[in-house]
Amino acid sequence: MKYEDQLNDLKERLDRAKNLKYKAEARLEQLNMQKNELLQDLEKEGVKPEELDTEIDKLSKEIEDLFAKAEDMMPKL
Repeated sequence: MKYEDQLNDLKERLDRAKNLKYKAEARLEQLNMQKNELLQDLEKEGVKPEELDTEIDKLSKEIEDLFAKAEDMMPKL
């Protein structure tokens, strides 16, 4: 009986491992699709992935400048 129990335990663990593998593969496929969509969006905007940090810094500076300009245009109370 002991061998039968061990065999059943191994079978259950193998089934769980297979299930986890299938879930991981599905998640990986989903993440790869999301990555490709993001890369396409970047390409549409004319931004290369390796230039993303620079582009974010540039846009942040532009936003700060526009806020400062708007503040300067507001009447002083």
